[in-house]
Amino acid sequence: MSTVQTAEAACPACGEVVYPGEDFCEACGHRLGDSPPAPPPAAGPPARACAHCGEPAVDDEGYCGHCGLKQPAERDHLEIELPGQAAVGVSDRGRRYPRNEDYLALAACSPHLIGVVCDGVGSSPHPDAASRAAAEAGAAALRDRLAAGDDPAAATRAAALHAARAVAALAPSPADAPSCTYVSAVASPGQVTVGWVGDSRVYWVAASEPPPRDPEDTEDTSALTGSRQLTDDDSWAALMVARGALSEAEAEAHPNAHVITAWLGADADEVEPHVRTFSVDRPGTVVVCSDGLWNYLPDAAALRAAAGSPATPLDAARALVGHALEAGGRDNITVTLLPVTATNGVRP
Repeated sequence: MSTVQTAEAACPACGEVVYPGEDFCEACGHRLGDSPPAPPPAAGPPARACAHCGEPAVDDEGYCGHCGLKQPAERDHLEIELPGQAAVGVSDRGRRYPRNEDYLALAACSPHLIGVVCDGVGSSPHPDAASRAAAEAGAAALRDRLAAGDDPAAATRAAALHAARAVAALAPSPADAPSCTYVSAVASPGQVTVGWVGDSRVYWVAASEPPPRDPEDTEDTSALTGSRQLTDDDSWAALMVARGALSEAEAEAHPNAHVITAWLGADADEVEPHVRTFSVDRPGTVVVCSDGLWNYLPDAAALRAAAGSPATPLDAARALVGHALEAGGRDNITVTLLPVTATNGVRP
């Protein structure tokens, strides 16, 4: 009668059955009694291709092992589109600054579209952190306030103050305070509401210009017809003009012209956001931007001309940023575009 061998174990390397008295696995040759071989290292993600030389050799710190180039940061150029909406935003580092200290945020709360742009104050620590905190906090607060039933003006004021608290919370002390400007727009059917602290701006670009106005007619500054700037700058130049101390041309030519007089940050005075609401009688586009754009395109007519006849809103935003880059790109450049419907519901 034959004897049937009973398996006592499996090979630790390959799992095949082994029997008592065997020194090696007949299947894979592993020496029984030894520890199983270490598994091969897991394959990591493929190396990122270098933006300069194209070699897949970028390390975890962002440097190319082939040509040594430090790779562009993700924030150097941002493009955002709201899903299902015509609201878009583009931000670019520009040609002179080592990083992008602007930030933008878009949000929607039907029937409202929301755009926020913040520009970090370069003389403060971590201005890029300040602008991002303010933009994200402001847009989220606007959306939540509108969803809760606040009117756009009340929501705008509350959101600006919420953004101010978010920036102030970044500072370990008032002497070490990140800071930024802040501007927002809420585009609603037949209405635009803007709020700001600092010198980032909002413009109205009408889809069609009205006929010339009779000089004897009293202009309703709260009604948007022709294209125009909707905000005033919190700046030294604007203050001197408002006081009658200098003409606009004299103030703009002064070295202190663009020194801001209000901002968000732990070192700021009590924040008092400006809020304005305008009625709309025709479709158009709200342009929200940092001074990196409006320094080159200072009025609504210039913005319209630089945008050209784009196929899409994103193409228009790219054209505006491209114009600033071609003109020198001396600052970070950020713009958002929000479409506005007239009271008759016609889309721009």
